[in-house]
Amino acid sequence: MKLITTTDELAAFCKPLADTEFIAVDTEFMRERTYWPKLCLAQVAGPEDAAAIDALADGIDLGPLDELMANPKVLKVFHAARQDLEIFYLRMNKVPQPLFDTQVAAMVCGHGEAASYESLATKLAKAKIDKSSRFTDWSRRPLSERQIAYALSDVTHLRMVYEKLKRQLDKTGRFSWITEEMAVLNEPGTYRADPEQAWRRLKPRGASPRLLGTLREVAAWRERTAQRIDIPRQRLLRDEQLLEIASHAPKNTEELAMTRGLGRGFAEGWQGRELLEAIEKARKLPDAELPTRDRAPEQLRAPSAVVDLLRTLLRLKAEEAGVAARLVASADELDRLAAGKRDVHALDGWRREIFGSDAVNLIEGRLALALSGDQPKLIPIAKEG
Repeated sequence: MKLITTTDELAAFCKPLADTEFIAVDTEFMRERTYWPKLCLAQVAGPEDAAAIDALADGIDLGPLDELMANPKVLKVFHAARQDLEIFYLRMNKVPQPLFDTQVAAMVCGHGEAASYESLATKLAKAKIDKSSRFTDWSRRPLSERQIAYALSDVTHLRMVYEKLKRQLDKTGRFSWITEEMAVLNEPGTYRADPEQAWRRLKPRGASPRLLGTLREVAAWRERTAQRIDIPRQRLLRDEQLLEIASHAPKNTEELAMTRGLGRGFAEGWQGRELLEAIEKARKLPDAELPTRDRAPEQLRAPSAVVDLLRTLLRLKAEEAGVAARLVASADELDRLAAGKRDVHALDGWRREIFGSDAVNLIEGRLALALSGDQPKLIPIAKEG
């Protein structure tokens, strides 16, 4: 087991990896007590060597790792990459590229809707993962041998998982199928928390522009403050408290202190002062600058029988193609198709080829579903005339 604790060791480890085809990467982090994820350990495996990098070691500079992650010639392989990539984006202010997510690839290769790393390691690498250290405190030092072994297993077996998935994609010609899914991970906006948009995830009882304007300001204040002092937003101010404050728009400390569970200390301190300033800012906004709630989703008339047929067709076609059904079409897309809408991804590219065309033909009466034994099958229907 290799644990890197110095900058020189890290530079020596990363240097030969700059010439490899790919590296497998994983991280261990903590964020229960902070707003920003705290990187504790980074695990990297090349084709032959692997190491756990102690991000909390005294004096260590992670520059060599950042340089490797930014190297456009080296493919970075992750499993369920979203949270790991957020850590590197926050460190580097860029998304490491190029990327390969084995969870996405596994869906394309027919290994289930959201295959876990453990299941893929067992199936493709014939490895058994010891899960006993999964919920360990990665910020405590020293790290035990069991912790280091567990952390390294997240990248050593990932190499073989990647290689076998890559061979399946090459064999089936489906590499392009994962491009659209990877585009979301490659987009920097995926990892940015915009304080001005924080109010949209909340659900106020009312929808008046003035209430929403107040909610926008106080939610933005909470987000910026939580970021600045690095604590979870809910620890600063809970959602239900934020909604109550936006609803009542208190004008002074006394009114603010009446918020359930808030406490006079908060209301009379710097947090209360800044919060009242945010409320006052919202109060002074002209009507033209107030937000409005997003338009309600379009009410679709989707016959349930048609939706059920499409769901059966999707399952049938996904099984035939060996791909996860939810990667082909979502439940919302099935509803839209059944309601006569055609602005869905399921009618584009490879999705149209394996499902979309048949879905339209089924809806428009050119295909029928029947049973052959206990299995559904498609029957073409000739149109009269």
